[in-house]
Amino acid sequence: MTVAFVPVRGGSKSIPLKNIKEFCGKPLVYWCLQSLHDCSGIDKIVVATDSPVIKTVVQSFNFPRVSVYDRKPENAVDTASTESVMLEYIEAANLSNDDIFILVQATSPLTKTEDFKESLELYNSRKYDSILTCVRNFRFFWNDDGTSKNYDYRSRPRRQDFDGTFMENGAFYINAVKNIKETKNRLSGKIGIYEMPEYTSSEIDEPDDWIILEHLMQRHILKKRKKDYSKIRLVLTDVDGVLTDGGMYYSENGDEMKKFNTRDGMAIQLLREDGIKTGIITSEDTEIVARRAKKIKVDFCIQGKRNGGKLSAAKEICKNLGISLAETAYIGDDINCKELLESVGFAFCPNDAQIEILRIPNIVVLKTKGGCGVVREMARFIKEKM
Repeated sequence: MTVAFVPVRGGSKSIPLKNIKEFCGKPLVYWCLQSLHDCSGIDKIVVATDSPVIKTVVQSFNFPRVSVYDRKPENAVDTASTESVMLEYIEAANLSNDDIFILVQATSPLTKTEDFKESLELYNSRKYDSILTCVRNFRFFWNDDGTSKNYDYRSRPRRQDFDGTFMENGAFYINAVKNIKETKNRLSGKIGIYEMPEYTSSEIDEPDDWIILEHLMQRHILKKRKKDYSKIRLVLTDVDGVLTDGGMYYSENGDEMKKFNTRDGMAIQLLREDGIKTGIITSEDTEIVARRAKKIKVDFCIQGKRNGGKLSAAKEICKNLGISLAETAYIGDDINCKELLESVGFAFCPNDAQIEILRIPNIVVLKTKGGCGVVREMARFIKEKM
């Protein structure tokens, strides 16, 4: 069995609760868990924390292979080593000596699924007893006595002619449980180096690191990430401004009316035929929406969700289906949709959405306006990408 272990304390002093602080639209710890969850070679992912708040946030991701371990208080203080909580968990979980143990740092959010896959292949080649991640550093270093450490200053090399020096970046480490128990260390025996890109050299310790790594995340990871639309298991939609044009219509008797687009009804049917569950989540609470939901046969219709209620409703639906928000698509158009749009794996909006929604990183801005068959366009987009 291969176990990924992510220790996250609640007592960070430089950035309080940094492991669940929003980083590129999601809690920091989310990014390493998503990369681990997408790695088929990892059987179990464990988050070890002393914080009930962090525990609740991690569980809200609904990643099926992620569980939370309540670490002992004495192994969550500033002076406790990471090895101490590793050994605590190994003993508590009664892991086999042959199990592979991956220590993963949540403060290195730029680690990709490919990094875990390739490093496990390196470890399973049996050339090394343990693996650590490094970046190649092209800086020149000096000793306290004024002597150069890694180059000859009298014959200063050009960068392109300099091999550089490997620097540990702290992203993750791989070892066998047997070795960790014997040496009480994350590394042992013949150590192999898995080289990562230079932009992964930093990890988040101070507020300035946060600013730098968010920029690097956007540039090197998010902009290049190709989403796998075949993973979508649930499609959710808002009502006003999406299924309708956002207009409020009234009869002479004062009855409220909404105009829906029949093409969106076909979209729900097509998604259903592809085995994708569908649902409506709206802050309104009207019989009109209930009747429309029944007619187009959505699987879920949840109304009256305000002030963050949309996200909690989506989480509850995911829990019932046994899926995660990462496997969910949502289309919304206004600021009361923003929290949910930033949390799902696949975010969509009409082209006349509010500016705060249009600026959400990696949201798919469709060509159609709300109420004009935008959900039909969304369904077509998903179908073409699957």
